[in-house]
Amino acid sequence: MGSLLVGLVMVVGLVGVLVPVLPGTALVLAAGVGWALLVVGEGTTRFIVVAVMAALFVLGIALKYALPGRRLSGQLPRRTLLLAAAGAAVGFVVLPPLGLLIGGVLGTYVAESRRLGPGRDAGRSTIQVLQAIGLGILAELTAAVLMIATWLVGLALT
Repeated sequence: MGSLLVGLVMVVGLVGVLVPVLPGTALVLAAGVGWALLVVGEGTTRFIVVAVMAALFVLGIALKYALPGRRLSGQLPRRTLLLAAAGAAVGFVVLPPLGLLIGGVLGTYVAESRRLGPGRDAGRSTIQVLQAIGLGILAELTAAVLMIATWLVGLALT
């Protein structure tokens, strides 16, 4: 019964990667730590599983931020990124959880419209930002799936 609950928490963590209200991979890792400390009996396998999960967690978070930053490096001015962040913050408060994405996109488009003029060029820049963010989300989602796969292997071994 305990392993089932851990698995359900991990699925919620997967959803959290896509819905920015939940902590995502942190929830998956916390469930894995809980499993190792509370559910499993004897042996060191559980701690090896958690160590691998923790390494995947760190890698996923690093890639979540590094890949979009690298992809956008030098392409967008700091002002655009700041306005996108401000739009995301306002959107999150006004219309959680989707407002984060909507506000960020609108903030990017407004900033790029001011810089490049409204229309195709501003839209193209906004799409580049969305693609970069999507790449970061994909990296975190991949890390979460690998963390869960690691836990499933550990579950089978213990």
